[in-house]
Amino acid sequence: MSAPNEKIFLFAVAALCSVLMFAACETDLKEVDRIAAIQAEEPVDISLGVTVIYSDSAKVKAKMSAPEMRHYNVEEPYYEFQKGVTIIFYDENGLESQRITSDYAIQKELQELTEFRGNVVITRADGSIIKTEELIHDQKANTFYNHVPIEAYFKDGRGNFMGSSFHSDGNFENIEVQNSTGLYIFEDGEGPAFR
Repeated sequence: MSAPNEKIFLFAVAALCSVLMFAACETDLKEVDRIAAIQAEEPVDISLGVTVIYSDSAKVKAKMSAPEMRHYNVEEPYYEFQKGVTIIFYDENGLESQRITSDYAIQKELQELTEFRGNVVITRADGSIIKTEELIHDQKANTFYNHVPIEAYFKDGRGNFMGSSFHSDGNFENIEVQNSTGLYIFEDGEGPAFR
């Protein structure tokens, strides 16, 4: 190979190597930027197989368990339970008083609100069951409410009721149901007297 051709060849090889190295660096930098953007978009801590015990004066008040818990460290932080959650409440004697299960939940820290969504089931210790697609717990007021239909089934199978929404105290003892309809089966000697 003559000297001028050899110089052109070496220059071409050097130029090609430079282009390849620049392209490789650019690809790597794009990947780094992509990963950084994902982390910036989702400042989240993920915990698997979570169990949290809530206690007061050394007495267990509630136990929450979930297959996955996500904590988003944003301006208004929140916890998200994308794979469902179960919360068991205990009375002063340490016995289960009620439990709530749902397919999804979100707890908004600053607002002190927890929203349960999808197949929400409240089971009372006496066997009564309340079913709905939405349940909101106001932690400050210790109340539960919703804005969607609700169904409730009495413990002994003697009746049930439905409503368009409801509001309740934290123990589900004083429940106000809006637009309610129901069925109750009276035994002999029970119920109103008709004349």
